[in-house]
Amino acid sequence: MSTITSTATSTPSVDDYERETWLPWLRHALMLAGRSVIKLRRHPEQFFDVTLQPALFLVIFVYVLGGAISGSTHDYLQFVLPGIMVQTVLFSTVSIGVNLHTDIKEGVFDRFRSLPIPRSAPLVGATIAEGLRYTLTIVITLAIGLLMGFRTSTSLLSIVGAALLVLVFSWCMCWISIWLGMIVREAGSVQGIGFLAMFPLTFGSSMFASVDTMPGWLQAWVKVNPVTHLTDAVRAMLTGGPATHDALLALGTSGLVLIVFAPLAVRAYRLKA
Repeated sequence: MSTITSTATSTPSVDDYERETWLPWLRHALMLAGRSVIKLRRHPEQFFDVTLQPALFLVIFVYVLGGAISGSTHDYLQFVLPGIMVQTVLFSTVSIGVNLHTDIKEGVFDRFRSLPIPRSAPLVGATIAEGLRYTLTIVITLAIGLLMGFRTSTSLLSIVGAALLVLVFSWCMCWISIWLGMIVREAGSVQGIGFLAMFPLTFGSSMFASVDTMPGWLQAWVKVNPVTHLTDAVRAMLTGGPATHDALLALGTSGLVLIVFAPLAVRAYRLKA
């Protein structure tokens, strides 16, 4: 009789709850994603990297360097906008590691542990909110480009495909930032390491200049750089040209990054949060 009573009154653990009831888990994750969005609304300066940064990069590169590099600011805008869109979104992936590290250090996740929610819900909610930020960055970059004179020569489906490709690649890359945010001691270290890794990936690619104009030793890196394939695929999907090969390579890299770093990030998150 005592065995029956203890079984009937036992409370399922958070892990059992997380395994057996995926719908409430998704609801909690979406609610926490909403928390991240509200936090951004209350601190609008956190939107600077997704609003002002693409505008500044477009103006500087097109009107300051475009004439020297391409001979025509309009022609260079057609060439460089896809690269700046990719670069801006990739730079934005660093922030999630900084924000998660700060929340954990300030005790926010201690309060989450006291709530009847799955342990993974705050992490998933944060990644959902990041996807919304990346989408906003892509839309704003395209809108500014259109105002400056950028014109696409492909179908609407191809434009949406280019945006989704950037979104998927960047969302997979954000797991590297999450992992860094869980293992470093200071939030500033996440930003420093993240940007240190981003510079050779972004500037050492075909974003701002044709690969043929670079010295041979640099071309060797640029041609194997996954960001080059992502940029070339997006450029082709927006302005015309073959995109399948580069898009598949970019998606393959995205999957590899996700397979490697998502488990590392989740494991480090469980140990720290």
